[in-house]
Amino acid sequence: MHENLAIFQLASRYCCDFLPLAAKPMARFPAMLNDWLAPERALPAALLLMSVVAVPILVFSPTGVERLHHLEAERDRADREVAQVTRQIEQLRGEVARAKSDPAALERIARDELGLVRQTELVFQFGP
Repeated sequence: MHENLAIFQLASRYCCDFLPLAAKPMARFPAMLNDWLAPERALPAALLLMSVVAVPILVFSPTGVERLHHLEAERDRADREVAQVTRQIEQLRGEVARAKSDPAALERIARDELGLVRQTELVFQFGP
């Protein structure tokens, strides 16, 4: 092992320029480091690193997928409620249209919901 190291050091001292890049990795390391630290490469590398770290944290955190399912269920409940209220609005619009066009319907509403009576009628109230 030591013999190979000595031969490598001797060869690199005298014919460093002729050795392939794989034989002299440390000579090329500072240049590679400068290439990777260049601003045009550092920013995408930093964004990639942040994404690799942040995405799993955000997905598996309590505010991630679990919160997404909770919000979807809440949206479904709100959609059902909106549909129900829309049906009620349509029903009430129909009642208003009938009350405006039919005098008998208007009288029924006045008697049943408002407790009104005609002037010629007598009202008998019995105590509870």
